[in-house]
Formats: sequence, C-alpha cells, structure tokens
Amino acid sequence: MTIVVGYVPTPEGEAALTQAIAEARKTDTTMLVINSSKGDALVDNRYAQDAEIQTIEDRLATQGIKHVIKQPVRGHDAAAEVLDAAEEHNAELIVIGLRRRSPVGKLIMGSVSQRILLEADCPVLAVKAS
Repeated sequence: MTIVVGYVPTPEGEAALTQAIAEARKTDTTMLVINSSKGDALVDNRYAQDAEIQTIEDRLATQGIKHVIKQPVRGHDAAAEVLDAAEEHNAELIVIGLRRRSPVGKLIMGSVSQRILLEADCPVLAVKAS
C-alpha cells in the first residue's frame, strides 16, 4: 500500500509532506509524492524546481522513508493527478495541505482540496500550515 501526498512548494505543501512522513513512519508504508503542473504556463509556482525536489528526496532518504516522487505535466489539474495516483497505487491514505480561501475565491476558482476530499476512494487527511 501507499500514502499519496499532494505537494506544492508552499507552507501548506510542507505541512502535508511533514504529516505524510509521520504517517509513513507509523505504518512503514511507501510514500508517493505528487507535484504536478498542467503545463499551460511558462512558469508555474506550484511546480517544484530541481533543488526543491532534491531537498525532499534527501529528507525522505535520511528518514528512511521508501518513496517515489512524480512530477507529471499532462494537462490535468492537480486533483486529477493525485486521485489518479491514489487509484493506480491502491493508496491507503491521501495527505493534502489546506489554505484559507474566501467563499468567493472557492466559487470562482474551484477547490483542488474539495475535489480530492469528495472524490477519493480512500481516507484523506487534510492539514493546515502552522
């Protein structure tokens, strides 16, 4: 089984990664880190750069966490990538970070977190940054 974590290089993404590490250590489970981009812009702040990915790689290796890091760029939104990965790898848990948004912001922009919470076939752990 696998724990899937939706990662973005933000405080919320770091909170999700930290919690996913704790969960993986409890159950000695492989962690799958998903950091995706639609690829529809030249610069995507949510897409981690090589140095950030290497830092995550080193952090997980140092803690002895079995892991895979994927950075798909297939034109899908982040929710679809996380949900697809969870289904493909028979995830026992999805971990995501939440950020505060106004009701209008949720209405206009939609919510990746909300979609994952509603559509996931496994438990979802949503964490906030401190």
